[in-house]
Formats: sequence, structure tokens, C-alpha cells
Amino acid sequence: MLPKFRTAAVALIAATSLGLTSMPALAWGKKEQGFVAGVATAVIVDQLIQNGQHRRQHNQPGYYQPPQYVAPPPAYVPPPAPTYRPHRPAPQTYNSVHATPAGQAFRTYSVSERKAIQRQLRRAGYYYGSIDGTFGTGTYNAITAWARDSGASANLRSTGGAFAVYDGLLF
Repeated sequence: MLPKFRTAAVALIAATSLGLTSMPALAWGKKEQGFVAGVATAVIVDQLIQNGQHRRQHNQPGYYQPPQYVAPPPAYVPPPAPTYRPHRPAPQTYNSVHATPAGQAFRTYSVSERKAIQRQLRRAGYYYGSIDGTFGTGTYNAITAWARDSGASANLRSTGGAFAVYDGLLF
């Protein structure tokens, strides 16, 4: 917008100076008219020169410089805080069902009590073997399934807990 305004201003000054120089002036002599014409000519020529320089600056080809990749500074990532893990002993493994706390507790009962435990497990639908009063894999599987379903599976981890499970079947 500014170059259009300058061009219009230059044209107005040129027209005014030409109009004033061609008008007969009473108080103006030839020297005054020559001075005004020289000033107007100097202003017009100066504006033409500036416009020419302005156009040359905008018409020159520009070279595109792609942005340069700058690697971000390395970020410090602190190591994770150590977590506290309480010591838990490894679960105890047994070579046979006879070495388990359930097997040890079962053998302390009399033969008639052991048979009564097996009968109760059969009535509940957990034991399918013969009622012989011996502790084998069938009795072990039946007692662990019954304890799991009744919510007492944790009791079979100790001998005292196994006594509580067997007493619950007997009484």
C-alpha cells in the first residue's frame, strides 16, 4: 500500500509543479519558477530512483535454505527407585503326599477315624477310592479339593491347620 501512496504523491507533486510553472504568477519571476521546477524535478527523480531500487530488491531470486536439524540435548532419566520386596521363603516341596502336613496329620488318627474322614469326603463327592483308612493320592486329592472349595486350603500348609480340616469333617 505504501508504494501506491508514494506514486500518487509523486504524481501530485509533479502535476502541481508543472501547473505552477506554467501559470503566470505576478510575484514570481523566472528564477522562482526555475527553483520550484528544479525542486519538483529533484523530488520526482529521487522517488523514481527509490522505487527502482525497491523493485530490484523484491525481484532478485531468493535461495531457500532448509532448516538445519539440531539434536536435542540428552535428557537425564534417573534410574527407577528400588522397590522393597519382603523376603518370602520358597514354597516347600514334598517328595510324596505322605510327607505333606495333611499326610502327617492323617496318620495320627485311628483307623476308624480315618475311614470316617474318607466316608465324609465320599458323601461330599470328593473321594472315589475304597474306604480303607490309608492315606494315598486319592485321599490327598480329595482333602485338598474339599479344603479349596470350603475356603480352608491355607490350613493344609501346616499340621495344626490340617488337624482343623480333619476335625471339621469328623465333628
